[in-house]
Amino acid sequence: MPNLSDPDLPARILVVEDDAGMRTLILRALQGGGFRARGVASGEEMWTALEAAPVDLIILDIMLPGVSGVELCRAIRSGRGAVHSGEPSPAELPIIMVSARGEERDRVTGLETGADDYVPKPFGQRELLARVRAVLRRGGAASAEKIRREKIRFAGWTLDLRRRELTDPSGASVEISGAEHDLLNSFLDNPQRVIARDRLLELSRTRLGDVSDRSIDVLVSRLRRKLGSDADQLIRTVRGSGYIFVAEVERL
Repeated sequence: MPNLSDPDLPARILVVEDDAGMRTLILRALQGGGFRARGVASGEEMWTALEAAPVDLIILDIMLPGVSGVELCRAIRSGRGAVHSGEPSPAELPIIMVSARGEERDRVTGLETGADDYVPKPFGQRELLARVRAVLRRGGAASAEKIRREKIRFAGWTLDLRRRELTDPSGASVEISGAEHDLLNSFLDNPQRVIARDRLLELSRTRLGDVSDRSIDVLVSRLRRKLGSDADQLIRTVRGSGYIFVAEVERL
């Protein structure tokens, strides 16, 4: 959720990369693209940096010394970390994972852990900047939703668009990532309709990989887990076509 403290300033990005040369290249690309970027070499340094100052996005290498990027992503999504005044919780921080391991199973692992995007090495500077901007746009999508009703109710659940907060039928808050929020919002905008996988990627503005891989299926699976035991009845798979959201939707 970009720069709640001052939306007129460039987004703040933390790069977690143990290879000094690669870290420098990423930082130069980000700074050249107009972002405020700083880098650290390990998970321990990442936590220290997050406690020192808030960020708007984390670029996280998978193969780190000590605690891996996958475990760090899981810890962030669990809500660990400092919460700065006026900033989103750590669980909501956009995360882009990078790794020299570009096989599908590695992308799936990163996405299942809660990453918003995955970029295999080697990658070009233009691609990296495009993906960063796309993820930040998703995080800042609430500003484009102000003209719409702020809350949506379905099957006892409530999605607060302004706060980007999901609450279950008991009223308890359920943490969801930016990509999960956008996907759920896409379903709520198109209830009772079969939506193809490529169309879901377009509607939710995600950049999670080619639709021929399991990226959108992984994201749907993540969202279903957040929606609990009745999720398969809310989001149904239409074999060979895509998905359909079957619950009644009410805008408040």
